[in-house]
Amino acid sequence: MHTSTTSTVPLEPWTIEQLQEATQGQWHNGRIPTGLVKRILTDSRHAEKGDVFLALKGEKFDAHNFVAQVAEKGCEIAIVSHPIDADICQLVVADTRLALGHLGAYRRKKNSQLKVIALTGSSGKTTTKEMLGSILSRIAPTLITRGNLNNDLGVPMMLLELRSEHQYAVMELGASHQGEIDYTSDLVQPHVAGILNIGTAHLGEFGGRDGICRAKSEIYAHVDAQGTSIVPAHDDFSAEIRQVVKTEKVLSFGQDGEVFATDVQLQPQASVFTLNTPEGSRTVNLPFAGEHNVENATAAAAFALALGISLEDIIIGLEQATGAKGRLNFIPHKHYLFIDDTYNANPTSMRAAAEVLAQQDGIRVMVVGDIGELGNSAAQQHYMLGRDLVSVKGLNFVVAVGEFAPAMQEGARSTQYGKKMQAFLTQEQALPLLIDLVKTHQPQSMSFLFKGSRFTHMETLLADLMENI
Repeated sequence: MHTSTTSTVPLEPWTIEQLQEATQGQWHNGRIPTGLVKRILTDSRHAEKGDVFLALKGEKFDAHNFVAQVAEKGCEIAIVSHPIDADICQLVVADTRLALGHLGAYRRKKNSQLKVIALTGSSGKTTTKEMLGSILSRIAPTLITRGNLNNDLGVPMMLLELRSEHQYAVMELGASHQGEIDYTSDLVQPHVAGILNIGTAHLGEFGGRDGICRAKSEIYAHVDAQGTSIVPAHDDFSAEIRQVVKTEKVLSFGQDGEVFATDVQLQPQASVFTLNTPEGSRTVNLPFAGEHNVENATAAAAFALALGISLEDIIIGLEQATGAKGRLNFIPHKHYLFIDDTYNANPTSMRAAAEVLAQQDGIRVMVVGDIGELGNSAAQQHYMLGRDLVSVKGLNFVVAVGEFAPAMQEGARSTQYGKKMQAFLTQEQALPLLIDLVKTHQPQSMSFLFKGSRFTHMETLLADLMENI
């Protein structure tokens, strides 16, 4: 599932003057283009007449090598960090990566009517963002972060899609290094911003959960002074988070918070709960499974309340929300239920997914891939995960696939449930066992849940199994 970085809606054009003003660049050899710019692109494959090609440079690639190629496609303007020998107007800037940020920030400032929500956290970002999108887009045109465009490149790319009719923007901010959220939240200038939780995702880059807390807490430095900071009431780092909040207005969610759930009834593919807020309490029929999604819904409600959205509109939006692709999608197939949760994974979301599977019918099989970005603690984290997954009441089999599958199996064997776990280094090795499990348990109903970090492409194994049964 590759998220497109190009918008499917027409974008508001740029003037040549705006391009230069935003980037503070200089036109090479005094060659200045005329007319309006259709869109700003970083992917040379999609470049065409009317586009500006912005040449990014990374550790392993340099898009300056494609400037001549986009010129041949009819692209008339390139933003570069050094002049290129090509027949194209070139706006030379100090750093193209920062120029992309300047362009996004410029577009944000031009849309002064906009109310922006920014959210970060170790897990639940995408689902909470989709819930907020469902609440706000019913009320007015809303820009919502697409896919995983949540880093120092993705956030300004999303801001370039702002149009004058947008009243709201829901921006998901991710962190893979210190300073990244400081940078992206400065670009988006949120009215409401907050952290969902501090987990163990990206543990490797930050050297521990306190490092993750510091990185994510950068979001609070950029909330509008009249705006609201959202904080998790029931997190190991709640006290540390509250210390860095700068706004007078603060709204907390979760157990012991101001927005919280009671009377929670978890159903196999949905949840019912009472949403309690400073504006009153209401029953919510949430079309998402799992206690973690009830928590995500209380967070979404807190963000929306902080924007002044009515409780009535929040309830309708939550009840009409749909999940993102690869996020606990329930797929009935023959006598079986397949749960596609392959979009991504971290230790917290992996455990939450196991609880959802445990609620389903029949023989329950969890198929898990490796979790990335855990640094030196990867083997230990997988060991603990293996131990915990086989101990979940209601799971009949856990099939681990990947480099760290043996570590998971060791963890499983440290419990009395070690026999539940099978480990394989590759999907090709795991597939025959899964097919065999289906044959052995016919005609009983079975429920499968597939999950792993994005790079493991667990959706491939899911599709292969569906094809072969």
